[in-house]
Amino acid sequence: METIMTRLRQIFSLLLLVPAVLPFVYIGGVLYPYITPKMFLLQGIGIIELSIFAFLALKGEEFFYGRLRAKATWIPALLLIVACITSFFGIDFYRSFWGIFARGDGLLTLSVITAFFYLIILSAPTPPVVGAPTSGVGADRGFLERLVKIISAVSGLVAAIAILQWITTAFGGSSLFLPPVTGRIGSTFGNAAFLSGYLGMSLFVSLYALRSATGIWHRIFKISAILSVFAIIFAATRGAILALLIASIAALFFASWKGEGETKSNARYGLIALIVLAGLFFVFRANLSQSSFEPVRRIASISLSDGTVSSRLFVWSNILEETFQRPLLGYGAEHVAQLFDKVYDPSKILEQWFDRSHNAFLDYFAQYGVFGLALYIALIGAFSYCALRLYRREEFSLTNAGFIFLLLILTYSVQNLFVFDTPFSLWLLYALFAFLIVKLSDTQAAPLLSREIPSAVPWIISPLIAILIVPAVIIPLYANILLTNGYLYHLIDVNRANAYFEKGLSLGTYADLEYGYQAYNMYTAHQVEQLKGQDLVTAYKYALSILTANLEKYPYDARTATYLGHVMDTAPYGVAVDDAFDRQVLNRAIELSPLRAQDWYMTANISLRKSDALPQGDVMKAKYLRDAIYVLEEYAQKEPSLPVPRYILATLYYKLGDTASAKKWADEAFPLYTTPDVSAASPAVKYYLAIGDWQSAARFLMDMVADNPNDYDMLYDLAKVTYLAGDPAAAERIVAQLRIVNPEILATDENFLAAITAYESR
Repeated sequence: METIMTRLRQIFSLLLLVPAVLPFVYIGGVLYPYITPKMFLLQGIGIIELSIFAFLALKGEEFFYGRLRAKATWIPALLLIVACITSFFGIDFYRSFWGIFARGDGLLTLSVITAFFYLIILSAPTPPVVGAPTSGVGADRGFLERLVKIISAVSGLVAAIAILQWITTAFGGSSLFLPPVTGRIGSTFGNAAFLSGYLGMSLFVSLYALRSATGIWHRIFKISAILSVFAIIFAATRGAILALLIASIAALFFASWKGEGETKSNARYGLIALIVLAGLFFVFRANLSQSSFEPVRRIASISLSDGTVSSRLFVWSNILEETFQRPLLGYGAEHVAQLFDKVYDPSKILEQWFDRSHNAFLDYFAQYGVFGLALYIALIGAFSYCALRLYRREEFSLTNAGFIFLLLILTYSVQNLFVFDTPFSLWLLYALFAFLIVKLSDTQAAPLLSREIPSAVPWIISPLIAILIVPAVIIPLYANILLTNGYLYHLIDVNRANAYFEKGLSLGTYADLEYGYQAYNMYTAHQVEQLKGQDLVTAYKYALSILTANLEKYPYDARTATYLGHVMDTAPYGVAVDDAFDRQVLNRAIELSPLRAQDWYMTANISLRKSDALPQGDVMKAKYLRDAIYVLEEYAQKEPSLPVPRYILATLYYKLGDTASAKKWADEAFPLYTTPDVSAASPAVKYYLAIGDWQSAARFLMDMVADNPNDYDMLYDLAKVTYLAGDPAAAERIVAQLRIVNPEILATDENFLAAITAYESR
C-alpha cells in the first residue's frame, strides 16, 4: 500500500505541473487543432488530479488546509458559485456548462481551473524557512520553482515558434514543422490575441525566474523573456502592446522615484526617451500608418474611424446597454453571442458573429452580472495585494519579486480591456495567484480528517471522480474526431460523411451545435458548387435536418436560424422548399437579430422564387415581386445607411416597369456606396446596365473585378461596358490582358471583338 501511495504522490505532483506545458501543444487531425486538444487535456488532467487528491486526502495524507482561512482564497470559489447560479437562471445552463465547442471554456473548464488553483494551494509546500519542518505531499520543496521554470521555458518555445512563423511569412515561405498561419501569427494558439495574452503574462514569470537562476537556466529564462517581447510585437495585437507599454512606463516611473543611483538616472532617461519617441510617433503617425511593418501600421492606424476600433466601441456600448437589462443575474456563461446578435448592425460592425465582447470585464458583467464582475475585480485586487505584500519583503529594485508580479497583473488587466480570457491565460492567472498565496503562507500541513474512515471509501470515491473523464473528455473528443472525418469526406463521399456525422451526433455531446455549423459550411461553401445530382440533394437534406434539429434544441441561436434559412435558400434545382417553414425560420432569425441583412434578403427571396417559377405575363408574377419589395422596403427603413437593399429595390421596381421608383432607390443608394462592396455592386450593375448608364455600371464592375480578378467573364463584361462608356483605350487594355490569360473568351462576343479590333488597327 505504501508503494501505491508513493506513486500517487509522485503522479499528483507531476500532473499538477502539466497545464503549464499545454500552451505548447498543437495536435492535428481534429477540429480546431490549436485549442481543443489543449482543452481536452486540461479538463482530463484536472479530473484525474481531483480523483488522486480525493484518494490521498481520504487516506490521511497531509495537505495545507489552513491556507483556506485566508479570505483571498475564497474568491475563485465564490466566482465559480456565482457563475453557476447566474448560468442556471440564464439563457441555457446546458450551453453554459459545456461552453462553445471551438473553445470549450464554459463552467466545466472554469471548475477545472478553479480546482487547479485549490490543489496548488493545498499541496504546494511553503518555501523553505530555516528550522521549519517539512511535511505533506509537498515535502518536495522544489514544486514552485519547477512551476516557474516550466512556464518560462514553454513560453519561450511558443514565442520562438511565433517568431519563426513571422520570419517565414515575411519572406513568403512556409515550413512543414511550423503550425500553419492564417492572418497574423498565432504560434501554437492559432490566434494572435490568444498568443499575446498568454505571453504578456508569462514574460514576467521569466523575469521572476531570472532573479535566482544561474548557468544554463539563466540563459534560458533571459532568451525566453526576449523572445516573448518580440513575439508580442510581431503578433501585432494592439491591446497587448499597449499593456506592455503601460507596464514599462509604470516600471520606469516607479524606478525614477524609488530607485537609487544609476537605477534612478537610467529610469529617468528611459522616461524621457519614451516621451520623445511618443511625440515623434504622433508627428509621423500618418506616414507610419502606411508602414509595411504590421505592428507599427496597426498601432499608428488606431482611431475612432478605424474599422476594428469602431467595431469594438459599438460592441462594448451596445452589449453594456443590454447587460443593464439583467444587471444582477446576467445571461449565463457563453451567452454573449445572443447579446451581440440582438444589437448587431451591419452598417456599424465588420464581423458577422461574436461570442465575446473582446473586453474581459464586460464579459464577466454580461455573463455573471454585477456580482461576477465584482468578484473578477476582487480577484485582480487580491492578486495585487499579495504581490504588494511580497514587494514589501525586500528592498526596492526592478527585480523585486512583488514588483514583477505587480507589473504582471497590470499588464493582464490592461490587455483584458481589449481581449478576453482564454482558459490558458486564466489558468496562468489562477496558478500564479496560488503561487503568491503559498509564498506568503506559513501554515503547516495536516490531515483532512481527525479519525480514520473505512478503507473502502477512498477506493469508491476516487474512481467515481475519475470516471467523469469519459462524458467530459473522451466522448466529446471522439465526437470531434468523427466530425473531422465527416468533413474530410464531404465532397468525395457524401453518404460516408453523413454516416460519420450521424455517429458523432448519436453520442449526445455538446458538439451538436458545431455539427450544424460545419454541415452548413460544407454545404453552402463547397457542396452546392461542386456536387451534382443525388449527391447534392443528399447533402442538402442532411444539412437541412441537422440545422432543423438544432433550431428546435437551441431556439435562441440566431446563427443556426440564419444558416438554416440560407440552406433552404440554396436548395438544389427541383427540390421543393417548404415556404411556410422557411418563412417561420427566417422570422425567428429576424426576431433574434433584427438588423441582420441576410435574413431580410432571404425572406424576400421566398417571394422572388415564386415569381421566377411563373411564366412571363402571369399576373401573379408582379404580386410576388411586390411582396419582396414590401420586405426590402421595411428593412431599408430600419437600415438607412446600407446601399444593398436600395439597389435591389431599384432592380425590382425596374422589373415592374416603375422606373421612377427604381431611380429614387438607386439615387438613394449611390451616395451610400463609400467603400467597395460586392454585395451592393452586383445589383447596382444589373440596374445600371438595364437603364444603359454605362459609366456607373463600369464603376461598380471594376469593384467586382478587383474582388475576383480571375473571373474572366466579368473582366470581359468590364471591357465591353468600358467601351460603351466612351473609354475604348481602357477596354483595349483589358482585351490585351485577356489575349494573354484567356484568349478563347474573346470569341464569345463577335460584335465587340470586331469593334475593339477595328479600334486597335487605327
